[in-house]
Amino acid sequence: MVKITLKRSYIGIPQKQQKVLHSLGLRKIGSSVTREENEALKGMVHKVAHLLSVERID
Repeated sequence: MVKITLKRSYIGIPQKQQKVLHSLGLRKIGSSVTREENEALKGMVHKVAHLLSVERID
């Protein structure tokens, strides 16, 4: 499991990256989601890593 938190605003970033954030379920700065770690999630996080904070949860 990983906890993903939006740390920076997505205003001014490309539309594709905004769609990735919305599909992760991150709408506002400081919002967090907990997801199962898989290859698709890793790819999404990699695309917008400069806006996120990622923690592993046991």
